[in-house]
Amino acid sequence: MSKRKICVVITARPSYSRIKTALTAIKNHPKLELQLVVAGSALLGRYGNAVDFIENDGFEIAEKVFMVLEGENPTSMAKTTGLGVMELANVFFRLQPDAVLTIADRFETIATSIAASYQNIPLVHIQGGEVTGNIDEKVRHANTKLADLHLVASEDAKQRVLKMGEHPQMVFNTGCPSIDLADEIMQDSALNFNPIEKYGGVGKKIDWQQGYLVVMQHPVTTEYASARKDVEETLKAVYELNMPTFWFWPNVDAGSDGTSGGIRAFRENYQPENIHFFKNMEPHDFLRLLVNSKCLIGNSSVGIRECSYLGVPVVNIGTRQNGRQRGSNVIDTIYDKNEIIKSIENRISATNIVSEHIYGDGASGKQIANILAEIELTFHKTIAY
Repeated sequence: MSKRKICVVITARPSYSRIKTALTAIKNHPKLELQLVVAGSALLGRYGNAVDFIENDGFEIAEKVFMVLEGENPTSMAKTTGLGVMELANVFFRLQPDAVLTIADRFETIATSIAASYQNIPLVHIQGGEVTGNIDEKVRHANTKLADLHLVASEDAKQRVLKMGEHPQMVFNTGCPSIDLADEIMQDSALNFNPIEKYGGVGKKIDWQQGYLVVMQHPVTTEYASARKDVEETLKAVYELNMPTFWFWPNVDAGSDGTSGGIRAFRENYQPENIHFFKNMEPHDFLRLLVNSKCLIGNSSVGIRECSYLGVPVVNIGTRQNGRQRGSNVIDTIYDKNEIIKSIENRISATNIVSEHIYGDGASGKQIANILAEIELTFHKTIAY
């Protein structure tokens, strides 16, 4: 009996940690064959060379798809998506997968869904049914309606997918594979590497051993015009607090030019002694950095997902994660220097933050592989009303 070919498309650096343990489980499953496609900003150096981490982890890449148009604005996002549909359609035609898997809600993921659905290839969607505060929510729900099999990350998300009319037999709460990584870190959480020595980065060699903050702030695609002003408020807050801080570069979303420009200008004008900047880290290293930090600041979903499991204090700024189910580790605030400072001080002094299992229990990857191996795959569906 031939193995079932599962084509997984990774389009951006955060998607790799979201799916890594499932990739391993698919690769090792006796009934499955992994076809890995890396595309979009995951191939680009200025967004952290995620492809290098993927290859270093021993995954064989079947195809690389260069599809990102310069601009980091809504028009370039739309064109990047269109180019992705064209290129991925050819990739799927060549690979002839038995199923295609698309991840979460990045704007490029809709290209994967369209290219697969229009060729009658069963589409699997990871992490549908969640709510967020920008264009990602539209993309996520559009992926859900195009998909035939839904592997969601929480019970709340499962109920939302069912309310969208998807058949109960095709909706599974597997949890999020990124929690598998977090669970591994929880077993041995020591920070066993020097972040600056291992990853270089840019900025002063901060004295981080006595405690540090982590910042990961992305532009909000529906508010992209204010991206520079928004990040400046966070920069001013972290600068004024004068605590050692590791700051990560933004995603390739509309407005990322503004976020990046704001960071560069601030760095040149103020030459902060307490901030060191990185593009990317291996998923395990990044989680080790988080679990040993005093607080994560910004608007990344890692604060909602992995940090709830790790019990890491989080200051979530702005609307990017609006409506997403969160743990008691998170406090929400606005883009205002004084409010951000107040929120960071609140989280650092909090004593009641514990690990919460909202998005899985650490066994998602194997569950996903088993479902993909056994379920009857279809490329059409009757909506369950």
